[in-house]
Amino acid sequence: MGAPPASAADRALARPRRRPPAALAALLALVAVGAAMLVTLATPTPRPVDAPADEFSAGRASRTVQTVAQRPHPAGSAANDQVREHLVGVLSGLGLQTEVQDTVAPEAGQLSGAAGGATFARVRNVVARLPGTASTGRVFLVAHYDSVQTGPGGNDDAAGTSTVLEVARALAAGPRPRNDVVFVLTDAEEACLCGAAAFAASHPLAADGGVVLNLEARGSTGPVIMFETSRNNAELVAAFGRGAPHPVGTSFAVEIYRALPNDTDFTAFLDNDFVGLNAAYIDGGAIYHTPLDTPAAMDRGSLQMHGDNALGLAREFGRADLTALKSGHDATYFPVPGGLVRYPGWLTWPLAALAVLGVLVLGWQVRHTGRAGTGRLFAGFGLALVPIVAAPVAAQLLWAGITALRPGYAELLDPYRPVWYRLAVVALAAAILLTWYALTRRRVGPAALAVGGLGWLALLGVVLAALVPGGAYLATLPALAGALAGLVALRTRIDGPWPVVAVTLAGAVAVVILLPTVVLLFPALGMAMGGVAALFAVLLGLAALPVLDLLHPAAGGQRGMVAARARRLGALPAVAAALAATLFAGVGLAVDRFDADHPVPTHLMYALDADTNEAQWLTREADPQSWTAGYVDGPAAVDGFPGLGDPDLRGGPAPAANLTAPTVQVLADTTAGGLRTLRLRLLPQRTVRLATLHVDATTAEVTRAEVAGREVPVGRQPGAEEAKADRWGFGIVFHAPPADGVEITLTVVPRAGQVAVRAMDASDGLAGLPGFRQRPAGVGVVGSHTSEMLAVARTYPL
Repeated sequence: MGAPPASAADRALARPRRRPPAALAALLALVAVGAAMLVTLATPTPRPVDAPADEFSAGRASRTVQTVAQRPHPAGSAANDQVREHLVGVLSGLGLQTEVQDTVAPEAGQLSGAAGGATFARVRNVVARLPGTASTGRVFLVAHYDSVQTGPGGNDDAAGTSTVLEVARALAAGPRPRNDVVFVLTDAEEACLCGAAAFAASHPLAADGGVVLNLEARGSTGPVIMFETSRNNAELVAAFGRGAPHPVGTSFAVEIYRALPNDTDFTAFLDNDFVGLNAAYIDGGAIYHTPLDTPAAMDRGSLQMHGDNALGLAREFGRADLTALKSGHDATYFPVPGGLVRYPGWLTWPLAALAVLGVLVLGWQVRHTGRAGTGRLFAGFGLALVPIVAAPVAAQLLWAGITALRPGYAELLDPYRPVWYRLAVVALAAAILLTWYALTRRRVGPAALAVGGLGWLALLGVVLAALVPGGAYLATLPALAGALAGLVALRTRIDGPWPVVAVTLAGAVAVVILLPTVVLLFPALGMAMGGVAALFAVLLGLAALPVLDLLHPAAGGQRGMVAARARRLGALPAVAAALAATLFAGVGLAVDRFDADHPVPTHLMYALDADTNEAQWLTREADPQSWTAGYVDGPAAVDGFPGLGDPDLRGGPAPAANLTAPTVQVLADTTAGGLRTLRLRLLPQRTVRLATLHVDATTAEVTRAEVAGREVPVGRQPGAEEAKADRWGFGIVFHAPPADGVEITLTVVPRAGQVAVRAMDASDGLAGLPGFRQRPAGVGVVGSHTSEMLAVARTYPL
């Protein structure tokens, strides 16, 4: 194996004479650094209503939350009208130039005709402007004031709406900024991002672009995270670091969010070449889009953090030269106590290469000093992969077991009380890492295992540099710090204090970088993907292996009972971590029970076919809860409801209610050159949230379409043979339809004597339907845009 074998103690990077005090000091140092990072992620103390006028006050803003989130107020509802009137009154009362943009708009990144359909909405955005003194551009503070149909939106997005109003008050009361500041409260975000799309694409104030600060919430608590930016963000991130009093954000989060299919209003602005930042608090996701998202559920500390950052950034961008914000690259950045570390993205590859080189040099030095031979170094590298794979797999299996015991968790973003489960995952990852280390340390040696762990970090840094450059720092910097610390340890007396100091400093770097990642990944991805957090917890442990080694007795060459006792002592940390994981999971199951205040989520819809007068209950629950199972009994046939856009539903028979289907009026019908042009009016006969119109592809192929005078991209339509299997080739979904209906013009190639269209509309609320039984205490509504939906559809041959 190369150099002569050495004792376990001699193969370590640090071997202090007084091992227990050194271990205690190193661990206390890392705990202190970890505590400082957790404080960095903590929310500030909410300011009261009598806070100074130039400061943001969560106490004042929460009054707006109470008004906005009295009840659900989706786009087009009477409650939505009342909220809008209040917002207009407040902004006008501040002396701002205020208007309502009332228009029809397509969805951001408009869909072509498919199962769901091209999506539109009538939107009414509230827009107010504070003119600048010598404007170099415009700063837009954006939040949406509509809610989902299932909840009042106390956090999503009354938090953002109230923040915008309180920031507007503070700016209007103080010195006027250099640049124009525009306050945009958008409509129909929950439906289709249509309000933001309308403003960004067609409002005069948006014509020249500008800087957008979008304010969101996906939960009820936690730090406000700046999780998305426009591209080439280096100057924006620099301004974020200067202007935000609580700058929590990482370039890794930006990279991940860009790869996800999720959208907010910010997407519509990016589609129209704006630059800017997107921020939200995301913990407490169990109440997201549910009736529990009330003002009382809001953490005012999170609201205060939202407001502090929004006001600080409004002032920062309000005085900046906005023409100089664009740069040619993205920045790498992450929070540290007291601020934000950032460096140019072009350093990603040089740092990744330097980390790999540093680990290779460390490996050569370890071999040269006789602490490990070539064979042990390769063994250490290979074996280090075991906890990297085992910990995420074990975390996923743990959650699968917990979900089997609590099936309702499958419908939640996160449990109501997730902290105990998160601690269980971290403890499980620690147990796996410590067990692996205890089993391999004596045979392979601490130095070889440390180099092997750093080797995987450096390799992961290269992979991240290639795939998600903004996340490469997570592996590259701990690997580089660990390699430098190892080289320092090897160049000083191994039994002196400096090796311990060096490896502790490297461990501190890993804690600063990786601990916030572990903490923030849990609410970002939910417990269903807890394995990702477990992976980064293991990477943190691998980076800190030389410090963990201090927990093990120096077993150098001992035999018999002495060696056995040393092995037992070395196993104690692993046993303690395993017991902690078991305890935390058990406590989680004990305290996070479903009850009246924390109900099990259920999903139910009602669909009536007015052609046959047959109805059915529908659910998206793959394994229905006991309450839902009282309505559904198997897979549902929903071909007659293409507007639902989800064929994978379970259903059961329901009594037919006396409900009127939407009508389709023919306003004009002309034929020329083999093409038939139909001008139609889709007119709901009751108060509804949305209406849809789909063309039966077996009767016609759509070649051109307009909605409210706006042309719709038709996309590829199924051929005559395909249409037999895919009947609904083209469709329109219209949210918040006006009282006089929606005008739709279709140009088609007929395939049959009559063109058949399927009209559907949908309202909310199942109470009063025949056969519906109110949910008992402990049974709630899942956060979904189709929960409690009542749909009625009819076919019209034209």
